[in-house]
Amino acid sequence: MDDWTVSELRPNVHRISFDGIAAGWEGWALLRSDAHHDSPHARRDLELEHLELARQRNAPVIDYGDLFDAMGGRYDPRKMDSVVRPEHRVDHYFDSLVDGAAEFYGPYADLFAVLGPGNHETAVLKQHSLNLTHSLARQLRQVAGRQDRAFVGGYSGYVLFHFQMQKTVRSTLRLKYHHGYGGNAPVTDGIIDAKRRAQVYPDAHIIATGHIHKAWVHPVAQERMTEAGVVRSDMQWHICTPGYKDGYGH
Repeated sequence: MDDWTVSELRPNVHRISFDGIAAGWEGWALLRSDAHHDSPHARRDLELEHLELARQRNAPVIDYGDLFDAMGGRYDPRKMDSVVRPEHRVDHYFDSLVDGAAEFYGPYADLFAVLGPGNHETAVLKQHSLNLTHSLARQLRQVAGRQDRAFVGGYSGYVLFHFQMQKTVRSTLRLKYHHGYGGNAPVTDGIIDAKRRAQVYPDAHIIATGHIHKAWVHPVAQERMTEAGVVRSDMQWHICTPGYKDGYGH
């Protein structure tokens, strides 16, 4: 199968449709957060490695926040030269962030399915009334030449992977994404929150979060009952994506 499409079912709920699936088909998606792309400490080489892999696998990209670092704004208390790349030390700071990101991600524009804001983007929106996520998504759609790409999601939302195997055979995999909150949980790595999310989002097959810059995959077993009274055991997968900002290697 050569292509997939994205549609918005309602705000912060999107569907990625794979049609014409045959026996032996395998699909991929790139789940990512916390790129902090404009930070001097961003691992752009690793970003490119993963985006190239997504290209090879025709994998839709779902980014759930802090794609921008954006700490060089006038009202950001963390502002200092060391957090701003030289090319962004200009009067039109936020414009340069969006234009720079659009240029970098341009070759992969048709792979971006859903982009959601993180706490860095929401801080800019609150302080400056600028929506960096919307601006980047608009440019990516223009570069891709497709309107079924680069939808803007929320800080939290759902992506439904819809698989059409035959005219009457279909299946859906439900992904819940949430940028995340709180500190970096140095002892538990945030896995305790996975137990809480399993109760709050029982209908998700996968729950993906970021924010705390940790990397792990954690399964949570759940017992469910069908309307016919059949008891079954399900496995819900919790994924924490660490991002691309490496403050230790610089």
